[in-house]
Amino acid sequence: MKLEQRKKRTVLVTGAAGFIGAFLCRRLLETTDDIVVGLDNLNNYYDPGIKEARLAMLREADRDGRFTFVRGDLCDAALLERLFAEHEFEMVVNLAAQAGVRYSIENPKAYIESNLVGFFNVLECCRHHPVKHLVYASSSSVYGGNEKVPFSEADNVDSPVSLYAATKKSNELMANAYSKLYSIPATGLRFFTVYGPMGRPDMAYFKFAKTLRVGGTIKIYNMGNCKRDFTYVDDIVEGICRVMDNPPEVTTGADGLPTPAARVYNIGHGDPNDLLDFVATLQRVFVEEGVLPEGYAFEAHRVLVPMQPGDVPVTYADTSALQRDFDYKPQTPLEDGLRAFAKWYRGYYGAIA
Repeated sequence: MKLEQRKKRTVLVTGAAGFIGAFLCRRLLETTDDIVVGLDNLNNYYDPGIKEARLAMLREADRDGRFTFVRGDLCDAALLERLFAEHEFEMVVNLAAQAGVRYSIENPKAYIESNLVGFFNVLECCRHHPVKHLVYASSSSVYGGNEKVPFSEADNVDSPVSLYAATKKSNELMANAYSKLYSIPATGLRFFTVYGPMGRPDMAYFKFAKTLRVGGTIKIYNMGNCKRDFTYVDDIVEGICRVMDNPPEVTTGADGLPTPAARVYNIGHGDPNDLLDFVATLQRVFVEEGVLPEGYAFEAHRVLVPMQPGDVPVTYADTSALQRDFDYKPQTPLEDGLRAFAKWYRGYYGAIA
């Protein structure tokens, strides 16, 4: 079903000032008649100015008053209850979470509060105010140190290597249980290394730009022997929209009880890039788009270092299930996506002094 053929719905997007959440809200405002309520706590895990810029983008896209932004936290159960009661959401897309693998080593409590307590509050609201579909963010990190690639949804994910990964696996189990008990159609999406303009400053490509601009030295982990399934944000949003429109069916099992209307999909590019090749493309695009000057001495500003705790050498998505069920396949070449980021970066931070 094409987006423009959908009936008007009321949609809650949590993490609406976040990277993926903001671009999803913009897509809904520009291509549907949906009423969109965005929730975000605007925390300072990274530069809140970028979050404000994303909200400004949404205000510009909201030409007919269909977007409402609410500043609040998923841990505020009373606030969530009021929002669900007031708006009677048909669709919930839960993208709010404490992100970052390495930060989970330093500040584990933030992950318990946001990713577990917060998600529990969302599930409780979906229980008491039934929705047609709950779509929520999982992560490729659930695959942990699995050596078999590409990662498939059928793979064992019982050995997380970070607390962040453990919370995301927990989200999948919680959603499955609530779906079984309360017939909540739920779809989890395991995101693979999302990048693009207005992205998260804690991501490697963003940190590389900041470090190189001030003449610092970038660290390339695992001595460069890494592969990542970089997926452009617009491709991720396209996948989310296709999934939103097609909730899993609530059925009855042989025991006469509802079966879980719950499923999980990988959502990635499906074509991993060698980290050193990625860095080489990034460097070239930075120069061509004026983020860095001509003749920049890259070799003098990078160093190969060992793997960091909580990281894995390869992330690579088997996306055949998503392609089979939703005819979904990312279209954006890596260079095009990095160029879009570089153009935004120069516009946001200014030309080289």
